[in-house]
Amino acid sequence: MDRGAEPKTLYDALVERYYDPEQGYGKGKYADFWEPIPFSRYLNPSLFYEPPQTVLMTATRQQCVDCHTGVSPGWVHSWGASAHTDLDQIRQLPDDDPRAYKKDRLAEVERNLRSLGKLAEDVPLKEVGCIDCHVSVGATHGDHAKDLRLPDAAVCGACHLQEFAERESERDTLDWPQDQWPKGRPSHALDYHANVETAIWAAMPQREVAEGCTMCHTNQNSCTNCHSRHEFSVEQARKPEACSVCHNGVDHNEYENYLLSKHGILYKTLGHSVDWSVPVADSMAAGQSFPTCQSCHMEYRGKFSHNMVQKVRWAFNPTPAIADNLDHPWFEERRGAWVATCSTCHSVSFANAYLELMDEGIKQGLIVEQDAKKVIEQLHADGLLPGQESNRPAPPAPEEDAPGGFFQLFWAKGNNPSAVEREYAEMWEQDLIKHYKGLAHVNPGGWTYTDGWSQLLKRTARINDADTQLREMAALKADLADLKAAQTTAWFSLDTPAKQASFGALGMILLGLGVASVASSRRRTPSDRS
Repeated sequence: MDRGAEPKTLYDALVERYYDPEQGYGKGKYADFWEPIPFSRYLNPSLFYEPPQTVLMTATRQQCVDCHTGVSPGWVHSWGASAHTDLDQIRQLPDDDPRAYKKDRLAEVERNLRSLGKLAEDVPLKEVGCIDCHVSVGATHGDHAKDLRLPDAAVCGACHLQEFAERESERDTLDWPQDQWPKGRPSHALDYHANVETAIWAAMPQREVAEGCTMCHTNQNSCTNCHSRHEFSVEQARKPEACSVCHNGVDHNEYENYLLSKHGILYKTLGHSVDWSVPVADSMAAGQSFPTCQSCHMEYRGKFSHNMVQKVRWAFNPTPAIADNLDHPWFEERRGAWVATCSTCHSVSFANAYLELMDEGIKQGLIVEQDAKKVIEQLHADGLLPGQESNRPAPPAPEEDAPGGFFQLFWAKGNNPSAVEREYAEMWEQDLIKHYKGLAHVNPGGWTYTDGWSQLLKRTARINDADTQLREMAALKADLADLKAAQTTAWFSLDTPAKQASFGALGMILLGLGVASVASSRRRTPSDRS
């Protein structure tokens, strides 16, 4: 699309793709296997939200505020603290105020709305009220039981078109050269799509547990994971805590690794002295002396945007398909972009040396995990996993059985998974990723001992022990079966003179007993037999 296109042209094109089921919208390819629960309406409002029928009235702009001041005051207080409440406050900011950039942003928002026919040419935007987001921009009233909506990212994009377009461009940025991942993933722009197209997520009967995953995979549907409703504070969104809600835990502990790195220590000890109203792009020039999630991941070649994946190389988790192709130009270009980012605070030689350490350390962890994978797959191929021949139920459709699979972290029945498979599943989906994230976020304790290398070796020991025990047990069972077979065969075999003589003697004894029995019967009188 031409960069000089009108905002409406760009917005319409973005929205068309945003709501296109062929490009990631909707319930996904496993739609027939799951149904939303009541809370799902808040996780994907454009698909599932329906206005409540408890309030039957047509409300004006002011009535929305008046009513909710009593019904849900927290919403109103948050909105009252936001820039949306009184946009004239932005227009009146002096030019030397670090927030003065918002005047240009407000003018841009007005241009967007005028292009969309939502704002008259000679009318300034005075506020963004409840009704603008929850009914329609510029509406004077709305039917609470018919018109009410929960805004998704496209609703935010009507005003914040540049940010919406940047976020949506993540779909185009990630076009993996060897098809390591589906196009556009992993990213915020398609995180809900990735969620619903995970087979075990769709298969799980425990829908409330499954939706725990969805609660983080909603950036595609909403902007409120980063910009907390209803205040939408950019100052809050510039701090690492804004990312921590999702980027934590056993499978991607970025926040923990960051906080325990020297970068995080600087943030915790010096963050109170930073003016967080300064845009991220200007933060270092304004005196900030440490990186944050935002200053590293929103930046690319000196420019900042809502596309967070322009420097992605290792994706969500390390795989051989990535490790074996890091010298491809696609990966090399991104490595160069990281060197430029790190050079904001470090020398180029230091940045190159650390990135080499990071890549090689990740590869070393990957080798350990791949060796364990071979052990698990061979146990499965040989039919030696506990219960494999007797007590291994298939996972619910559409998931398919596999040794050490992702589904085994979220579903269990009988001996599926076996304990050794669970060890491997946690190894590749948790320990290897924590090892990688510790390296990527400069937390040496994290990647070497606490969560990474040490845990990979612990799992290796357990997996190899199980492999030895299972194979020794299988050998013992085979020996026992052979022994039983030999004993049975030995009893009936007459292949030696000794066995033939013994069998003959036994026969004579049995014959003698039979004759004696007949003779005794004949000596009895008829009365004895009656």
